[in-house]
Amino acid sequence: MENRINNLLKKKENILSIYFTAGYPSLNDTTGVIKKLVETGADLLEIGVPFSDPVADGPTIQHSNTVAIENGMTVKLLFDQLNDIRKEVDVPLIMMSSLNPIMRYGFENFCKKCKEIGIDGLIIPDLPVEEYVEHYKSIVEENGLRNIILVTPSSTDERIRLVDESTDGFIYMVSSSSTTGENINFTSDFETFAKRLSGLNLKNSLITGFGIKDKKSFDQVCKFSKGGIIGSAFVKAVAETQDVSKNIEKFMIQFK
Repeated sequence: MENRINNLLKKKENILSIYFTAGYPSLNDTTGVIKKLVETGADLLEIGVPFSDPVADGPTIQHSNTVAIENGMTVKLLFDQLNDIRKEVDVPLIMMSSLNPIMRYGFENFCKKCKEIGIDGLIIPDLPVEEYVEHYKSIVEENGLRNIILVTPSSTDERIRLVDESTDGFIYMVSSSSTTGENINFTSDFETFAKRLSGLNLKNSLITGFGIKDKKSFDQVCKFSKGGIIGSAFVKAVAETQDVSKNIEKFMIQFK
């Protein structure tokens, strides 16, 4: 089944992916943030489903989750907000969520709803690949979605190969074994990991996340992968004043 993620990977290098938390800074910012990011050059968007105890997220994203939940964001409301999003934008959209909110909504219902509104993929950081293959892969694929799984420097070659065999999109390459938003320098450790992955001859492309905060760090990861994901630095940038649209423009101009 054709998918926007696969089409993007085929035709573009240096893919700029931006993560943002739905319902942050204000409850009704979701679609405005999406449109502005696309207008200012984002190639791929990760829509964060707020959860009270997100996995692997640093303080910036944790804070945005708390605020979004306090604002009243829920999975159902998020789907309502995204209902007509495909009339507005055509870039790949990925839902990033802990497993808990998805299970509360119902895994199959969640995937069906994603298909219905034109979501292209899922990132569920706390769903292990083995469990995914056993219980959820068929549901995800039936709905034409791509499940994006994280691999870290501590992942074994065996696990990385299993992730590669079990998915058909890109692999989320975690730049280091830390949480998001930590000030990571892309050192020889990252390069060693990138070379190790390259040696495994994986079928899926790699896109790197964690610690990418600006054009310089984005360019560094693009030497070793198909693109980079910016999360905490973007979330921080939109939080600083009331004018979200202006802040997005200010943040994105460095990538022009």
